[in-house]
Amino acid sequence: MALFTRGGLLPLWGRSVQIVGFRLQSTRLQEDGARAGFDEEFRVLNLRQTKNQRLARRKAVRPDVPPPRSQQMATDQDWGAVWPGPRSFNPSAVPLPIRQGYVTKRNQMSPGKFANAELMKIPNFLHLTPPVIKRQCEALKQFCTPWPKGLETEEKMRAHFPLTCITSDYCHALPTIRNPLSRIVTVQLELASLQLDRHAKDKLLRLVGERYDPENDLLTIVTDRCPLKRQNYDYAIYLLTALYHESNTVEPWEATKSEADMEYFDFERSRSKRNAEATLNWGRKEGDAGWQAVPVEYGSAVSRLFNEGENEYNLTKYKEQTLSLLGLGEVSK
Repeated sequence: MALFTRGGLLPLWGRSVQIVGFRLQSTRLQEDGARAGFDEEFRVLNLRQTKNQRLARRKAVRPDVPPPRSQQMATDQDWGAVWPGPRSFNPSAVPLPIRQGYVTKRNQMSPGKFANAELMKIPNFLHLTPPVIKRQCEALKQFCTPWPKGLETEEKMRAHFPLTCITSDYCHALPTIRNPLSRIVTVQLELASLQLDRHAKDKLLRLVGERYDPENDLLTIVTDRCPLKRQNYDYAIYLLTALYHESNTVEPWEATKSEADMEYFDFERSRSKRNAEATLNWGRKEGDAGWQAVPVEYGSAVSRLFNEGENEYNLTKYKEQTLSLLGLGEVSK
């Protein structure tokens, strides 16, 4: 690039660039100010700070910031007055080195309590210290009734209140406070507390299926069909009531069933009992002197063999009770 002159071409490659400050001024505003009786001065727009401006900014007097309140707290202060209830986290009021947050590097500590968004997300329960809890319990005693007599032990409580209801509540950060898992209701009951006879117990066990645990005699009903917890609880109580009444109901066809139609082996109504009685009382009639009844252990061994199936334990018990019934004692295999 060059410039044409009388003496020839002059190159412009070595031209230097200089930054110039602009002064913005309006002639109209000056005329309006002159009419009003004063002259308004316009400030210069500086896009870059000068050295003097930077030094003045550094030497500006800043107000004294007092130390955090947590550094001035006494060790024997009333914490219930400082933190009376659940509230958002305040780092200057907590004299504890609390840390929370995610770190991205190894051997890096979690962020401290100052300017920590993780600690301020949800209300905390820092007020629940043992002295505060004791004070609150003393205040709530006037609204409580004494513990009922006769429920001092777990056995007495289970005897008077055999039904156990298990529910769950969840605390989470979602747009809704209703968790789908909180609607599930579990009702547990010991089967012995229902006082069922043999027919009703057998019918109930066939209706509930795998919901009964024979090891601890516990019946468990879980309901989660309804959207609300209260609805599922009412449905579980309804199922338990229907099972109880249906088990105690004896249909006409159930009273006339023969031994071949029974769902289980009943030793008291079986031919095995009559054969065992005939073996023990050979030549006697029922009601005569010296009539012997079949031992209960023998009936249990026979019933277990038919109902549970053949295994090593049941066969061994059946063998022992049969030899004892016949008076043969132990024989070699």
